[in-house]
Amino acid sequence: MSHILPTRPEVRGHLGAVASTHWLASQAGMAMLERGGNAFDAACAAGFVLQVAEPHLNGPGGDVPIIRYRAGVGEAAVICGQGPAPAAARIAVFRDLGLDLIPGTGLMSAVVPGAFDAWMKLLLEDGRLELRAVLEPAIGYALRGIPVAPRLATTLQALERVFRRDWPTSADLYLARGLPSPGELMRNERLAATWQRLLREAEAAGDTRDQRIAAARRIWSQGFIAESIDEFCRSTRVRDISGGVHGGLLRGHDLSSWQATSEPALSLDIGDYRILKCGPWSQGPVLLQCLAMLRHDSPGELVADDVELIHRLTEVAKLAFADRETFYGDPDFVDVPLAELLSEAYASSRREQVAEQASSAFRPGEIPGYGHPPDFEAACGRRRQAGILGSYGAGEPTMSEDYSDFSTGDTCYVCATDGEGNMVSATPSGGWMQSSPVIPALGFCLGTRAQSFWLDPASPNALEPGKRPRTTLTPTMVLRGGAAYLACGTPGGDQQEQWQLQFLLRHLFGGMGMQAAIDAPAFHAEQWPSSFYPRQATAQRLIMEPRFGNRTLEELRRRDHEAEFGADWSEGRLAACCHVQGEVAAAASPRGGQAYAVGR
Repeated sequence: MSHILPTRPEVRGHLGAVASTHWLASQAGMAMLERGGNAFDAACAAGFVLQVAEPHLNGPGGDVPIIRYRAGVGEAAVICGQGPAPAAARIAVFRDLGLDLIPGTGLMSAVVPGAFDAWMKLLLEDGRLELRAVLEPAIGYALRGIPVAPRLATTLQALERVFRRDWPTSADLYLARGLPSPGELMRNERLAATWQRLLREAEAAGDTRDQRIAAARRIWSQGFIAESIDEFCRSTRVRDISGGVHGGLLRGHDLSSWQATSEPALSLDIGDYRILKCGPWSQGPVLLQCLAMLRHDSPGELVADDVELIHRLTEVAKLAFADRETFYGDPDFVDVPLAELLSEAYASSRREQVAEQASSAFRPGEIPGYGHPPDFEAACGRRRQAGILGSYGAGEPTMSEDYSDFSTGDTCYVCATDGEGNMVSATPSGGWMQSSPVIPALGFCLGTRAQSFWLDPASPNALEPGKRPRTTLTPTMVLRGGAAYLACGTPGGDQQEQWQLQFLLRHLFGGMGMQAAIDAPAFHAEQWPSSFYPRQATAQRLIMEPRFGNRTLEELRRRDHEAEFGADWSEGRLAACCHVQGEVAAAASPRGGQAYAVGR
């Protein structure tokens, strides 16, 4: 695949570069660099614009994990913007309602919204610009409007009846002027007013930049925003995807008792590179486990053979994702055997389980004293009906008009680097318009990440008050020679690690430039329980872009894969940036028609 002609050029420069899943966000980030900000300021501004530009993919009530690299001190760390379950969220609460899964929509599955505080932590500790500077682009787009993307228009069309019948506050905001057409400007004056009030109160409360940002964090978690969320969850009951009408469990004290935290990134060395990921409260270790199983398989040669690449990556992914479901969870609540999972001995033993024929078995590893697998047969018995946006291969579900079908949502991604060598990799998601009804006083809705918990108390990812759900959000950063070299990520739920693995092998070891590696045909498997309601699995299923060709498809079927072609240019929406000796570069996927890289 090294001969692939990129669909667009990689942008290159010296001042800095930003790549994201929406062109407005990328440009907002670049504007921060142009006015003297750094990569951290750029990522924050882009993150807030994404909440306006892609409301069907993320929102202020969502989550974000961030990997940051500080060039001045040569330090990389993770900021966890994944909020935990409310204090009232207990397994018995759902069981008493006759539920065996946490609903994928509505208010019961809301966790503490973590994105705002995570962005504020990054801005406070690493940025240079004022809070007003990084919020103003998003406020401007909320007031003046964003051009409605085709997927956003299609999502609203699919959800019109739900909004009008069951979620009137969402209809009042998004359908006040009727269904928008692609290209039409859509505003969110209520969200703009929320941020404007937050800015006024924060600026009145502090004389310095740091005091103003700290005040904004308090206003979010203890002031009018927390109060509005508390009142809405106490007073509102809505129909969710289970078919029942339920209220919310989230309260103001849940917000006031939580702040985003920093922690060391997990890492794995392969060749000249150190790959950094978030901890087992995410699915980040999956990528590291896959690379550990592959690092002795001549990755450069593997990339050159489509059949062998797809087969081996799919089979190691099956093993790593089985481990995800069996061992991963919030390490503040469960003991996750990371040292064993990422060890050379364990990787070698797992690698030996990869055969020439595809396996249909669910095969987690055995680590005495650890882990509890889910009911894989039950997951295979559940089926998610095809949704209107299913061709995008994403994992975040939303309900259709009769609650029996799904249209699939997605996620966002942004990365930034500057001429000094600072770098950010972040995957914002949650709080999309399909997840729960709009809080009218604020102009945004809550996320539903609690659906990723299991209601089996023996699971390491079992629901508990104050516990983080094991999220699919999983940015990546790569160091070379101790400095930040590359940041990458993609939307896509359970497919995120699969698409990033393909990109990394092609770029780091296959001789492809970033854009060519992003453009190359991609694939994903589904042989493990989904992280999203109704937590289904499909043994042997393998979805490929048609550009792989019929010969590759037939050879994979001969190897027992249930391989099929999906829509072309449908697998992932990767974006990436890199820094090499003072020069920056960035690239973004043409898939979806919205991602863009900018730089100077």
